Amino acid sequence: MKVYLSKINESWIIDRMRKEWYEHNSEVSTEKINESDIIWIISPWLWKKIPKRYLKKNKVVCSVYHFEEKDFERDSLKDFYKRDSYVDEYHVISPYIEKDLRNLTTKPITYIPFWVNESIWFNIPNKSNLRKKYNIDEESYLIGSFQRDTEGSDLKSPKLIKGPDRFIEIVKSKKDDIKNLKVVLTGKRRQYVISELEKLNIDYVYLEMVTFEELNELYNILDLYIVSSRIEGGPQAVVECGITKTPIISTDVGFATDILSSESIFDMSNYKDAAPNINYAYEKSLELSIPKGFQKFTNLIFSK
Repeated sequence: MKVYLSKINESWIIDRMRKEWYEHNSEVSTEKINESDIIWIISPWLWKKIPKRYLKKNKVVCSVYHFEEKDFERDSLKDFYKRDSYVDEYHVISPYIEKDLRNLTTKPITYIPFWVNESIWFNIPNKSNLRKKYNIDEESYLIGSFQRDTEGSDLKSPKLIKGPDRFIEIVKSKKDDIKNLKVVLTGKRRQYVISELEKLNIDYVYLEMVTFEELNELYNILDLYIVSSRIEGGPQAVVECGITKTPIISTDVGFATDILSSESIFDMSNYKDAAPNINYAYEKSLELSIPKGFQKFTNLIFSK
């Protein structure tokens, strides 16, 4: 039995997950759809690119990452049910997505967070040398955010599901208590957060495009990473922080409550009380490390 994973090529996290699957599961996988017995639609928005003859013939597993209000509009639902007619089983990376999905389909649904690759994400003990590399003072208190914060069509408007307004509110509240506070940002579409930080006269470091090696180093120099999203699939930053032993607090989104301890989960009424639990997050993230993190996926994909 061989599985074929749908292609993406969008420079997104799912591209990396697909690549890692093939690297570590080559004996049960194929890049040629005509040689496959199972199709894993790992990029559900691109399902129409898969020839229907294979969708009809093969077992089909489909991943779903998040729902937004627009996904429940008539045209979106019409597309969902077209795809649903070919799907045998669903995979979700969040219990919240599982709940939404159960309102739309009777097909089997399995919740499994994605794995984490310890050859990419790992703890680096010597923080001083890393800070020197990025020209950051050892005395600086670094708060990190490595995700997009603006809409793709309007770089001035915040992408509210990612909670950049919440992130700014939290950072602003810490400014009075922490003298040498500095925000570390990476990735494209950071215009909203940068603009707000400048209005508040809060220092920041912005590295738009970084390699995985550099991103791992940046996790390792942080004093705190904040996930302030309203809606998330993962987010994968939760396990990346966990496995690198980066202090993290998060809103109750995605699979955050399965990785982080209760004191690390906040809403906007109690964020000042939220506290990282590094060891708890590390132990939970270890359970998802490669190769162990593949096991539940293997069971799902190759079950009869």
